[in-house]
Amino acid sequence: MSVLPMQDYPACHSAFRWEVPQRFNFGRDVVDAHAARQDRLALVCTSDSQATQRFLFSDIARLSAQYAHVLRRAGLRAGDRVLVQLPRIAAWHIAMTACTKLGLVPVPCIGMLTAKDVLYRIAHCDAQGVITLPEHTVKYQDAPGLRVRACIGVAEGWLDLPQEAARESHDFQCVDTAAETPAILFYTSGSSGLPKGVCHASRALWAWRYSSDYWQAIGAGDLIWCTADTGWSKCGTGSLFGPWGAGSAVMVHDGVFDPARRMALLDQEKPTVFCAAATEFRQFIAMDLRPYDLSRLRLSVSAGESVNPEVVLRWRELTGVDLLDGYGQTETLMTILNYPGMPVKPGSMGRPLPGSSFEVVNDEGEALADDEVGQIALVLPNPQWMLGYWNDPEKTRASTLTTARGLRWLTGDMGYRDRDGYFFYTGRADDIISSAGYRIGPMEVENAIMEHPCVLEVAVVGKKDAERGEIVKAFVVLKPGYVAGDALVQAIQQHVKTATAPYKYPREISFLPALPKNPAGKLLRRELRDRAA
Repeated sequence: MSVLPMQDYPACHSAFRWEVPQRFNFGRDVVDAHAARQDRLALVCTSDSQATQRFLFSDIARLSAQYAHVLRRAGLRAGDRVLVQLPRIAAWHIAMTACTKLGLVPVPCIGMLTAKDVLYRIAHCDAQGVITLPEHTVKYQDAPGLRVRACIGVAEGWLDLPQEAARESHDFQCVDTAAETPAILFYTSGSSGLPKGVCHASRALWAWRYSSDYWQAIGAGDLIWCTADTGWSKCGTGSLFGPWGAGSAVMVHDGVFDPARRMALLDQEKPTVFCAAATEFRQFIAMDLRPYDLSRLRLSVSAGESVNPEVVLRWRELTGVDLLDGYGQTETLMTILNYPGMPVKPGSMGRPLPGSSFEVVNDEGEALADDEVGQIALVLPNPQWMLGYWNDPEKTRASTLTTARGLRWLTGDMGYRDRDGYFFYTGRADDIISSAGYRIGPMEVENAIMEHPCVLEVAVVGKKDAERGEIVKAFVVLKPGYVAGDALVQAIQQHVKTATAPYKYPREISFLPALPKNPAGKLLRRELRDRAA
């Protein structure tokens, strides 16, 4: 269906109807369809070590068909799980598309996963195959159950996938997958306990195009650069299923993070939409951006962690480009968003994606009124929602709630909705700080601390206290040129008392050279809570 202007959000939301096809194969119905209908640019791959590569949809259609032939001849069949441990290179897009054509269930994995990590995933989902680079093959030597070992390059005992594919036909009869067929398996970051396998259906691969439509407003003629790593769900939706479903070309970069290099690539390749983590934008706004030509860039978006309001404002001042925050989880992907043309409220996640509805509920599952803090809950059914946690029906059931109003999925995130329908995030359900009878969301305190000119990054946790139950403890990373000390602690505390309700101020502040994060860049609050104990 066509996208309605977001200036009239209520009309847009009420007019939207999910029209999920009964059968959907991403490789056939998106990639091959684009190649046959109106072939155009699909993929731009830049690198710190190799020349830039460009691919049309016809290139991806041909190469993915050849990959699919090799994988099928090697013994893989529809429904088999296959680990795909590749960096941000063209082979990742080709392999992922090939998996969908064959009806396989790809399991994206970041390159930094260890042998222990991949062996856990193989055992947990009973994976039958792996596609990786030669330097990662050693991680799989103790995985005897794998039937197919495919490599992008030469490794002893492994299929050289590109070499084998070059001898195959350009055509492939794609598996006719039903909407409810398992289509991809993401593993959570494992910030608490062992990683969970989140399985999505073919309907989700179809539905994720709508966040590209509404949030990023992309389509034919656009080039979007999403910096997320290939092992994380944001890359799947931000660099593959969403943009290609919406008809946009995508850009990826294989290289280490360097703020100046990022800006140079924006100047060089001229993407129209840029998606990056809040951590990256905090680095960008500390730079002199005047040497870079960002004239083609019309929109920036961020997800994965909340963007502080002052970052949004400063990015706009420096570039003239809006930075729109968004909210989602591995179990749903992007569902509450700020949209082009819709007024943005500082600190808000935005409003639900058309076709999606949310409530804020209390511990008993009762819907709360506007401005009351509770747990954010997605109204089901929704095609973006997962099929369930892999091999864990109990955990799946535990995350859903049956009410008189119908079924709800409990996100585990706390927040509130204002009278205009905007949602505000206050913290994870287990991150809420209870201090002297007050419930304090860490994000509220973090936003206030980030406004202080000396602060580069901050994270807030609760610390046990005999008198107050818990106190607010802040861990601060300073900008260059500032020196930690008691005077700076007092200055930050006083600033928070004036920027938000005084009871929220951090009674303790520690300075760190960097915040602990997992390989995806997600903050590890658990480590900070351990330090605060």
